Amino acid sequence: MTGSQAKAAADLLEWYAAMGADEAILEAPVDRFAAPEPSAEPQAEYRAPRAPRIELRADAPAPRVKSRAAPVDSRPAPASLEAAKTLAELEALVGQFEGCALKRTAKNTCFARGSTSAKIMLSGEAPGRDEDLQGTPFVGRAGKLLDRMLAAIGLDETQVYITNTIYWRPPGNRTPTALEMQACAPFLSRQIELLSPEVLLVLGAPAAKAILGEPGIMRARGKWKIYRCGDRDIPTLATLHPAYLLRKPEEKRYAWRDLLMLKERLESLT
Repeated sequence: MTGSQAKAAADLLEWYAAMGADEAILEAPVDRFAAPEPSAEPQAEYRAPRAPRIELRADAPAPRVKSRAAPVDSRPAPASLEAAKTLAELEALVGQFEGCALKRTAKNTCFARGSTSAKIMLSGEAPGRDEDLQGTPFVGRAGKLLDRMLAAIGLDETQVYITNTIYWRPPGNRTPTALEMQACAPFLSRQIELLSPEVLLVLGAPAAKAILGEPGIMRARGKWKIYRCGDRDIPTLATLHPAYLLRKPEEKRYAWRDLLMLKERLESLT
């Protein structure tokens, strides 16, 4: 051992003593880096424990078997949705639904607004603060902008039906998760089926993904798609969400082009 190594060892022992480690556990030092000597005694052979033998009698109950719990399916049963024959009955089912965690943090359920006999259905992302307080979709700043956008092509609330892919406000207005959208998807599907609109207008990327399976709104917008509803094909157009347009007003030109496409399609239906 060199002088510097000896000094380092002495300093280390002094530090151990200062920390209270002043007593050796073994009488002789042990070299932990040395290979262990082979044991003279033979090692006992390991045998796995045998499973208990279970005898079943004809009158005996079946043995209980522990298994992992299956994941809880938050989706409503199809039979319960089929029982809803009107939008009002479906709204009642949504109000009773407890399979979406967002309901526990929201103040109100935001089901829809507009005419239940409209030929045009609009679906956005999720309620915001104003919508949560009033229990109605699209009544805040984004909703007022949407009303002006519709008025620009001659439409008002009496001619459209407006909803969201999610019926409860996500905390902090965050984007809904895939699980939250999946929980509400059967209700939205039944909502579209009951209204049976002639045209669907999808607002924003999350709604475009939920309804059309499109990952990006800029690639999805401005093109007519098809939403399959039972035995019907509903023409569907995606456009930018009004809340996005409030943050990016320079993008309104794209939304205006989409609205003109919608107007042209509606004129062809009359």
